[in-house]
Amino acid sequence: MPLIEINSVTKDYGDGRGNFDVSLSIERGEVFGFVGTNGAGKTTLIRQLMGFLQPDSGTITVNGQDAWSDAAEIKKLVGYIPGEIAFPDAPTGTAFLRQQAELLGLRDMSYADYVTEKLQLDPTANLKRMSKGMKQKTAIVAAFMTDADILIMDEPTTGLDPLMRAEFVDILNDEKAKGKTIFMSSHMFEEVEDTCDHVALIKDGRIIAVKSTLEIKHNEDKVYKLEFRTHEDYRRFLAEDFEHSEQRDSQNQVLVNVHDTDIDRFMNVLTYYPINFITEIKYSLEKYFKTLY
Repeated sequence: MPLIEINSVTKDYGDGRGNFDVSLSIERGEVFGFVGTNGAGKTTLIRQLMGFLQPDSGTITVNGQDAWSDAAEIKKLVGYIPGEIAFPDAPTGTAFLRQQAELLGLRDMSYADYVTEKLQLDPTANLKRMSKGMKQKTAIVAAFMTDADILIMDEPTTGLDPLMRAEFVDILNDEKAKGKTIFMSSHMFEEVEDTCDHVALIKDGRIIAVKSTLEIKHNEDKVYKLEFRTHEDYRRFLAEDFEHSEQRDSQNQVLVNVHDTDIDRFMNVLTYYPINFITEIKYSLEKYFKTLY
């Protein structure tokens, strides 16, 4: 049985906004990415997962419990990072984290200290005067410090600089190695590729694709960039029976689309041509996303 199961969920705000007939299954120990443009319906679904919103129809279960009626029990199992950070009254980040620890019955703050150091967070700063990035780091520490088995995160790296995003990915991969179940929305394609086992793409509130990130990375349709030593060789190659996605006459370069089944033939043909270089242009989640949108 999947640890998180979303069955035919609809939350209709009108004017095409919300979620419509969304179904997803997240297995125990899986890291699941949720990708879409702003307004596509990511936050609405996550708020339903957390029991903050009730679906108009359909069901959501987390660890066998109903996300709406059993929300209080589910929150005990989950580390959560909201899409919009709004802290309660507390003078400093340290005070807020201590309050959270008391509420959760957490006595050992060693993991909180580790994440704090990893993210270079100064929790003694005034909570209300923190920058967006500092608030985001504080929210990350609060979500991770309980060592919860389930992590649900809505755009967790918003406001972080590239260096801190890399540190966050390291922390996330540590959590993955522990067997945590993670559901994460993001607009950062690279961090989804680096951490997630599967990814769902949502558009206008509807799921348009669910794919293994490994399957996306190892796409059967390859793209190779070639540069020929002479313009004559370049022109001669263009007459070969291959599909070209782009031609750069002034540079003697061509981008060639080659299916896995045709790679041997492609390489054999290239033995008859002097070339300066050949490189594969890797297929990415971002490219896959753009083809669907």
